[in-house]
Amino acid sequence: MSSDAASPGPIAPRTILAPGPVVSRADWPAEQEPRALHVIRIGGAGMSAVARLALEAGLAVSGSDSQDGQFIGPLREAGATIGIGFDAAQLPADCDLVVVSTAVRADNPELLAARERGIPVIHRAAALAGLLGERPLIAVAGTHGKTSTTGMAVTALRGAGTDPAWALGAAVPDLGRNAGFGAASAPGTRLPADADRQPAVVEADESDGSFLAFAPRALVVTNLEADHLDFHGDEATLIAGFDALADRVVPGGTLVVCADDPGARALGERARARGIAVQEYGTAADADWELRAEDAAAGGTVAELRTPSGPLTLRLAVAGHHNVLNALGALAACAAALPAADPALLAAGMASFTGASRRFDVAGTVGGVTVVDDYAHHPREVAATLEAARGIVAQQPGPGRVLAVFQPHLYSRTRAFGAEFAAALAAADLAWVMPVYGAREDPDPSVDARTITAHQPTLTPLDEAGAVIPSVRAAARPGDLLLMLGAGDVVETTPQLLATLDAPVTDAGEPEA
Repeated sequence: MSSDAASPGPIAPRTILAPGPVVSRADWPAEQEPRALHVIRIGGAGMSAVARLALEAGLAVSGSDSQDGQFIGPLREAGATIGIGFDAAQLPADCDLVVVSTAVRADNPELLAARERGIPVIHRAAALAGLLGERPLIAVAGTHGKTSTTGMAVTALRGAGTDPAWALGAAVPDLGRNAGFGAASAPGTRLPADADRQPAVVEADESDGSFLAFAPRALVVTNLEADHLDFHGDEATLIAGFDALADRVVPGGTLVVCADDPGARALGERARARGIAVQEYGTAADADWELRAEDAAAGGTVAELRTPSGPLTLRLAVAGHHNVLNALGALAACAAALPAADPALLAAGMASFTGASRRFDVAGTVGGVTVVDDYAHHPREVAATLEAARGIVAQQPGPGRVLAVFQPHLYSRTRAFGAEFAAALAAADLAWVMPVYGAREDPDPSVDARTITAHQPTLTPLDEAGAVIPSVRAAARPGDLLLMLGAGDVVETTPQLLATLDAPVTDAGEPEA
């Protein structure tokens, strides 16, 4: 893809999908707003969020993807025309704008057709920023925890009496969809007169630097450590991108950073030195929003906080210390963006958040074995999920173990963090590593499950995905908690595994068909 489609730029205020350096045509008339857009790889979480907001804004939406997926059906029901497979013929004759991401290859036939026809091409993040217009924006960035923190912020704002727009990178059952202009917004529905003054919350993706499309009133950075080095090249370049994002905070806005994370805290220190207002949250005694105590409760967590406006009790329906920190960051960002909001109401709204899809989702319990799906695909995420699982098993009345099946995501990430993944997975009692899910990358025969397991002899490499079910079935026993981890298609194995665990075993030791 050419650089003009991959590098986000500033968005003209109050102009939907306004052009900037990200588009492929310099002569786009400033007064003209697109009426129809085509989204390549529309089934991705981020791309589908753009399509959903465009539909709710009254635009005609078409798109394509390589295969069907969870977001495509709902978009079709909302009015989008979507083809499976990539074909230049799928680009509508009346298309005004094409939306892409860095996952769209330069030789994609629909992208080539747009170039040939002179149709402007814009990056997903710039499209999202343009659709949200001048709404007071809360952006959530960081290496981990973005989706949960974004969802928590939306429910907190609703608790305080606002009706925010939102866009995030996964389905969130509490919100009904992964993007929207408001709780009741839908294609063909007239938005309230004050809709453009309601806040917006977005998950700001650092994977390709596109988060620089946003100019937030409050920016929360949950953590900052090396990841996505396939794009950024090295950690220093990634950090420079976060510094640039901090500089995008609007005058009078606030950068909110986790004081417990060295990378995020250092980001805040550098930003403060440049004159940016910074607030910190975490367990540190000098944090503006201090976590003073937390206790696991039935179905969640109770946390005691010290806030700039006084003590506050936070009740969450999700477990894990990492989720308490996510909630604290969301609270701080919402309070910074809307100073008039009552923190107690923000906290009360957040209590309804039950989690994002594939963030410690309990898929089922069969034969006494509880199976959990989780999106963890970075060593720190894997470690946090295993820690949460260990805490749950420790509270069981009977014995139990933590088992893990991990599917590495991307050859480049597996190569860069093989030892770190091994160290994180070693916290499980038993762990299996599946073949690498390459996603957007070409196969690399030098990288496989053993790139991880070679660092830790207690881990078992699997040479094919089909080996997961017999391996787990032979090892699992009542009381165990099994984690299915990864950002690839490991999720498709989970229902089959549950069905197999529930099936009787034949005399030969195999599950009955």
